[in-house]
Amino acid sequence: MDVVDFAELRARGRRRGIDLSSPQRPAFHHLLHVHPGSRPLDHTVDFTRHVVPPGGWLWVRPGQVHQYAAGPEGPWQVADGVIVIWRPGFVPEDPPEATAPVRPTGAQARLVDLAREHLLAEYEDVGALPLEAHNKVLRALLSVLLLRLAHAAPTTAPAVEKGGPFDRFRAAVERDFARTHRVADYAAALGYSTRTLTRAALAATGSTAKAYLDARIVLEAKRLLVHTDLGAADVARRLGFGDPGDFGKFFRRHDGRTPLQFRAAARGTA
Repeated sequence: MDVVDFAELRARGRRRGIDLSSPQRPAFHHLLHVHPGSRPLDHTVDFTRHVVPPGGWLWVRPGQVHQYAAGPEGPWQVADGVIVIWRPGFVPEDPPEATAPVRPTGAQARLVDLAREHLLAEYEDVGALPLEAHNKVLRALLSVLLLRLAHAAPTTAPAVEKGGPFDRFRAAVERDFARTHRVADYAAALGYSTRTLTRAALAATGSTAKAYLDARIVLEAKRLLVHTDLGAADVARRLGFGDPGDFGKFFRRHDGRTPLQFRAAARGTA
């Protein structure tokens, strides 16, 4: 686990000649916190722009493409805050995924601040405990902070039953979306009917199982197009399309642009 404040991250970028406003796809969790009294932070995660208010938090998961706002003197250049970074598996179990900034209020804000202060105090107090004990305490304190933030977020989406049809379908899609694009294949592998998966997806997301699967494929296509220099045909092969033309039609049907038109617009070169 690491903790870096925004000013230090900006300084590291300047020293290394890294453009932090370019798309990044880290393999670690990033939990961004904007200090109270700071300017808001303008941040894009998976092509959705978020404004994190003072006192707010934004969790970027491994594999997501995220991007700090470009300068000169934009919100990223003047915002003040910290980023908690940890590898997958550092905490035993991630709370439900949040897709928007969270700004705790009232009693929740006080408890989140206490969890944050306790975590940062333990992080700074290296050597007070044996390393193994220190890491165990950090894991426990980070878990507390994440749980506090999960319960401070507004609950707009229905709860998904752990181990239920949609939970298993979601995990299977994450594992196999580049292997098969047919809901019937997931249903057969999981032992459900396609109708059961569609009902479960509708209840959890408001979309059919096919729409959920297609959206995941489109998201991965966009991540590859923006974060790599792979050609459209290579992206098609990575995603399990036998014919690049089929991929182009699929992408245009869902986004309205060709893959290369999307890349140019996302990179600001259109």
